[in-house]
Amino acid sequence: MLDLSKNKVIIAIDGGAASGKSSISKNIAKKLNILYIDTGAMYRAVALYFLQNNLEPTEENILKNIDNINIRLVNENGDNTVYLNGVNVTDKIREDSVSKFTPHISQFKILRDKMNEIQRGFANNESIIMDGRDIGTVVFVNATLKIYLTADIKVRAIRRLKDLKLDINDKNISEMIDSLNKRDYIDMNKEYGALKKADDAIVVDTSHNDIDKAVDEIISLLKERIK
Repeated sequence: MLDLSKNKVIIAIDGGAASGKSSISKNIAKKLNILYIDTGAMYRAVALYFLQNNLEPTEENILKNIDNINIRLVNENGDNTVYLNGVNVTDKIREDSVSKFTPHISQFKILRDKMNEIQRGFANNESIIMDGRDIGTVVFVNATLKIYLTADIKVRAIRRLKDLKLDINDKNISEMIDSLNKRDYIDMNKEYGALKKADDAIVVDTSHNDIDKAVDEIISLLKERIK
């Protein structure tokens, strides 16, 4: 296994919803014994706060409430437990209503700047793997390794349905494909923090790869990068 005791590395994983970012990043973190940061969970937690408090996604509301939102990520064997103002919301932030609301809140520069500052702080003293949509293009432009994950839209839809424990049928697949396409459009066209492949990122297609194969491929790429 790769020994990172003498190398501090930053692995940036970007990609659309249900492209495999979280599962792959968690497994790499476990194999390499490094810190995993799920940036999407941080934005989802903010979105949940707004939903719970019936707040519209506006810059004014972000300014008024940002100091009232405390997000804590606790890593346990590569898995993140997410706390919002002291409450475990790990499962709650994965609900479909939060997924649909998150792009509307994450588009604001004031929030992204705050989150980016927190995220960069994680890498000050140790190796990390971080996933999101603008990690390689904004948060860590000098990352040791940048990966851009892609996958067939139907594969992504089925993955998301499984995550939500919903029936895998033609109707649900069709509706989820529509939801993911809308999410991709919003993510790719945001003024700040848009989903975009970094020029020096390596594309990894997870359509037909199982998690272990994708993890091994990325670790091999890291070995080549730091040897």
